[in-house]
Amino acid sequence: MLKEIRPAIVILVLLTLITGLAYPLAMTGIAGTIFPRQAQGSLIEKDGKVIGSALIGQSFADDKYFHGRPSATNAPDPKDSTKTVDAPYNASNSMGSNLGPTSKVLADRLKGDVDKLRAENPNTPVPVDLVTTTGSGLDPDISPAAADFQIPRVAHARGMKQDDVRSLVRKHTMDRDLGFLGEPRVNVLELNLELDALHPLR
Repeated sequence: MLKEIRPAIVILVLLTLITGLAYPLAMTGIAGTIFPRQAQGSLIEKDGKVIGSALIGQSFADDKYFHGRPSATNAPDPKDSTKTVDAPYNASNSMGSNLGPTSKVLADRLKGDVDKLRAENPNTPVPVDLVTTTGSGLDPDISPAAADFQIPRVAHARGMKQDDVRSLVRKHTMDRDLGFLGEPRVNVLELNLELDALHPLR
């Protein structure tokens, strides 16, 4: 019996060392060498302090900022651990909404968001990514159409010309990866940071 168990134990130990230790260490080392910024979380600094990541969205509610996609992430309610509260872009609880296409709660939320955006910019169709959440709830990017939709509000709130704000949007519009993967996108945090740098809030 020991002869039968010993090979299984040896294989278990070897595979644990290879897949649980050697492989992760090798991949971490390679990633850190080839893609050092991405391997460290694509962190964004301002005045020497880390203020976010280019890979994780943040909430912006002020009219002077571009807004990202809605996020369905949540966190435990500090008052009642059996319940949860909304916590947009909560990286420790990445998730999408479980609400389906027949959900009245989802339909009401979408209608409210669309009505609010139409009031903000009545002459432009509402881009779908400004009212829908992603599967992770952490998406840091919006489509160029979603950024364009917000230009009048941001320009008015900051006392800027729309063409100047549009130029910043174009500057921060990234093409498809390798020319064919994904869709063109705008990183909301990076765009808002440049807005603050070029036109500080009063």
